This record gives sequence, C-alpha cells and structure tokens, in this order.
Amino acid sequence: MVIFNDGVAETETPDSAVVETDVLIVGSGPAGASAALFLSSLGIPNIMITKYRWTANTPRAHITNQRTMEIFRDLGIEEQVLADATPHHLIGDTVFCTSIAGEEIGRILTWGNHPARHADYELASPSLNCDIPQTYLEPILVRNATARGTQSQFSTEYLAHSQDANGVNVRVLNRLLGTEYTIRAKYLIGADGARSKVASELQLPYEGQMDIAGSMNITFKADIAGLVGHRPSVLYWVVQPGSNIGGIGAGLVRMVRPWNEWLIVWGFDINEGTPEVSEEDARQIVRNLIGVPDLDVEITGISLWGNNEMYATHMQSGRVFIAGDAAHRHPPSNGLGSNTSIQDSYNLAWKLAAVLKGQAGPELLETYSAERAPVAKQIVTRANQSGREFGKLFEALGIDKAGSPEEMAALIESRKDATPDGAAKRAAVQEAMELKNYEFNAHGVELGQQYLSTAVVGDGTAKPAPVRDPELYYQPSTYPGGRLPHAWVGDNTRKYSTHDLAPYGEFTLFTGITGEEWTTAAQKVSDQLGVSIKTVVIGPGREITDLYFDWAKLREVAEDGAVLVRPDKHVGWRSHTLPADPEAALRTVVATILSRSN
Repeated sequence: MVIFNDGVAETETPDSAVVETDVLIVGSGPAGASAALFLSSLGIPNIMITKYRWTANTPRAHITNQRTMEIFRDLGIEEQVLADATPHHLIGDTVFCTSIAGEEIGRILTWGNHPARHADYELASPSLNCDIPQTYLEPILVRNATARGTQSQFSTEYLAHSQDANGVNVRVLNRLLGTEYTIRAKYLIGADGARSKVASELQLPYEGQMDIAGSMNITFKADIAGLVGHRPSVLYWVVQPGSNIGGIGAGLVRMVRPWNEWLIVWGFDINEGTPEVSEEDARQIVRNLIGVPDLDVEITGISLWGNNEMYATHMQSGRVFIAGDAAHRHPPSNGLGSNTSIQDSYNLAWKLAAVLKGQAGPELLETYSAERAPVAKQIVTRANQSGREFGKLFEALGIDKAGSPEEMAALIESRKDATPDGAAKRAAVQEAMELKNYEFNAHGVELGQQYLSTAVVGDGTAKPAPVRDPELYYQPSTYPGGRLPHAWVGDNTRKYSTHDLAPYGEFTLFTGITGEEWTTAAQKVSDQLGVSIKTVVIGPGREITDLYFDWAKLREVAEDGAVLVRPDKHVGWRSHTLPADPEAALRTVVATILSRSN
C-alpha cells in the first residue's frame, strides 16, 4: 500500500517503510540546500537529508560573489541574504601586517572595492558581492527550500545506495530512533562534503590529493573596532615570527561579524603532526595575532582541518550526481567554495526538472558533468595557486629561509632601511602585493565561466579573444556557453536587469523590433515541444526599451537576430540575423539543447 504524506509517497511493507521522491539530496550545506531550493522552486518533489541536527555550526565559507548573488536574486531571496550580510563597501580593505595592532606591510582594496575596479563590478551585474558566514546563509537556504516544498530531514544519516534503470534505493539511518529505512528516488545528489560517502561509493575519477597542508580555526569574540573600523575588511593577514603552537609564521584574522566576532586561521606544518590546542593556547594565539597582550577574548571554538587540492574529472554515475565540496576540494583562497557549490546545483537542478517533466531527454543530464567538471578543475587550481602566491611576499621580505623567529623579525624590519637593499625589498613587496589581485579581484574567474557541451549550440564563430587578463577581468559576451551579459533595460517607470527578464525554469529569447517574428516562432516551438520559451523584444515603443543603449553594445547580434538564454542564465545559442525560417531554426536548437530527437 502507498500512503501519500505531504507529496511524499511512503510504501508500507512488512519489514519497513520505503519513502519515495523524485530527488534525494544528501547534505544541507550550500550545494545541498541550494539544490533543494532550486528543485522546489521548479516544482520537483525532493527530500534533503543531513546527519546533523541543524545547519553549519562554524562560519566557514563567507565571501558571496556576484554570480551567486544573481542566483539569489533570481530565486527571490537576495534581500534576505543582504539583511544578514556585511555589505560590499565594508569588505574590501585587506590588510597585511605583523599584527592587527602592529605595523602594516601593506593593504590592497579587494572584491572590487578599488575605484579602478568598482566600475567593472557595477557594470557586470545587477548584484554586488557581500560577506555572509555559512552559519547565516545555510538557514536562509534551508528555510526557503522547506517553505517551497522540500522535505528537510535532520539527524538522518546516509548509509549506502544502489541504483537500477529506473531509480536509486538509498538506505538511511534515523539517528534519533536508531532505525534504518529506504528512500526510493529517481535521482540522487551527493552534496555531502569533501569526505563524501556518495562519491566514494561511486568511485568517480579524481585528480590531486587531500591534506597537503594543515590549518587550525579559532573562533572568538573580542571587540577590536578601534583597530579595524578605519580600514574595514573581512581579511587581515598577519605575518608573524613563530608561535607556541606549531605555527608557520602566517595567519589570517577574519571578520565574522563587524567588529566583535572573528575567526583565526593559523597554519601548521602537517608533516610535524597535528598539534593539540587548548583553550588557553588558542587565547594566546589570538592575542599574538591581534597584538594586544591583555585582550579580553572569549574563545568559542577550536578545530583543525587539512587543505586539499583535488577535483572530480567526472561528476555523475547513472542516476547519481555529486555537487559542491564532494566534487571540488580546495583551500578558501579566492572565496570560491560555496559559490561554486551553489552554481553546481543551479546548473543541475533545471536539467533534472526538465527531464523529470518530460521536456528533455536523459542525455541532458550528462551535460552537467561536461559543464561543471572543468569549472571544478579551474577553481581548485586557482585557489591553490593563490595560496602558493603568498610565498612571493615571504620571498620579497626575505623571510622564506629565515632560521629563527628573531631572524624573521629582523628581515621584516629591514624593509625600512635607507639602503639600495631596502629599496629593492620595498619594490619586491609592492610587486608581491600586486600579485594578490589574482586572489582578491579575480572577476573573470568568478563570472567568466564558459560551458562547452551538447546543451550549447555554436553559431559558427570563434569565441572573442580576451582584451584584458581573463582571470582578473570579466569580458561580457553573448557567445554561446557564456553567462548572459547584464544591462539595465525597462521603460519610463521601471528598470530591470536583462537577468530579471530571463527567469529560472524557462528559456528566454532576446531580440529587437525588426526581429519580432521571433515571438511567433518561439510561441509555436513552445507549443510543439511543451517547453516555455519567453520572448523579450527590446526597443522603443515596446514593453522593454534599451534605457542606456547598453544592450545594443552587448548583444553582438543584429537587431533582428536573437540570443537564446537557458534557464540558468547561460547563452544556449544565438542567431546573428533573422533566418528565412526562424521557427525551424529555433525548434532544432531547443531540441538539441534538451537532447530531444524532435
């Protein structure tokens, strides 16, 4: 007998109940909770399980970049996120110093806060980046997912799975009752972190290695507004000789909430073993890095973790997928972790929805790995390279080969010398600081992801060559596979981003007045394929006008051409002009993107 309970089917058997759903998600972190939110927003029944009793208990991920904020805007939760976040203008004065109260080595304006870079960020997106600790973000995602239909099951541990041609059987443990039961899902998403049991069972291919370096996290409360309020930032890097607990001479003081909640990341030599850190040890490390010997400190947490450099080269096996840290494991440099995790799920969810609704062939799901595995490689490589680039600052200061804390301190001090060597050291420090733009202002890495798969149809042209460094600078383009360029459009009473006009869950076709024939073609193809294709005609006298004439500069097609945008805001195809039979052209392209034969 099958009993339906809030949209979830429970099949009674003599031994146990089998719960049925369309998609089971293992993990409630950024990848899992966002996957649940996206699927529920698209009307797909799903269950999200986590072995923990609630969401993240440490702040971990925090930088939330523009691409992710655009996704939150699309899902209608951007304002909720901003309400709990430290805003863009308070996160940028990244400082390098010998202690927070001590001397500065230098500082760099980051996350697009430098006037020379701020325009790039403003022009690129309707949303600015911000800082929201994972402890604040996860509840927002879980709350909204659950309100929209997700069955959120805490204290429920994933044990194992088996799959067949029609679905996946997943054994789970209710940790409160100590009982096991089965969830039968059509698809399974393993978003269960860097030690993913789902990924391990699948034996997916990985490159790289785990635990290449050691770090300790110390969370604490201390009011140090007087030391940082005049140079607001989320990151204060401390280069300090020695430590009484396994230190390697460099640490990070990270703002959690301005300016009284903090997180220290202090590296240790993993080859020397894992140090034991008492609360008193942690308090001493805090006082050392802050530079106030009698600072009033409340230690709220101590944890040790390993830095990883590993990524999956394939992210799917049959009906099972991995997302987030299960697929890409790396240090927090560049702030790419939670952002990439959420963007994984944004890519996967609309494809699952299209297949489950009968709008797409199952082959569409294979494009998830084709599109996101290269991103996993890119961000793992970039994050680890950024970490290694700190070595350039050590080399510039001459402390990379220092034999003792005293020698290290003397070498740092020698950057002040009125000598040729002192001048050379100062120039080297400046050059090393410039290199850190690749970590803190890598706008191209954040927004410039380009997909290549059967869900992208080329237009016969070559991808435009970058005119600036493609890691530092985002170059907008409607070239198929890239993110839809942002432009402000609207009318005399309202203003929209082009992103606002291409909502999640449907295709959107942008054209101009002389391309209005595309509207009829899109409606016919929508009816034929059972897929929603919205047409946006931009021009004077129409519902949407090109307010600043920016779209005309960005579209890269003639006015009668068209730009077809997928549900995830990536360009699926474009036509430079109006073809003789736009209906036939559009039908072929949409069917190709959706892996359909008709």
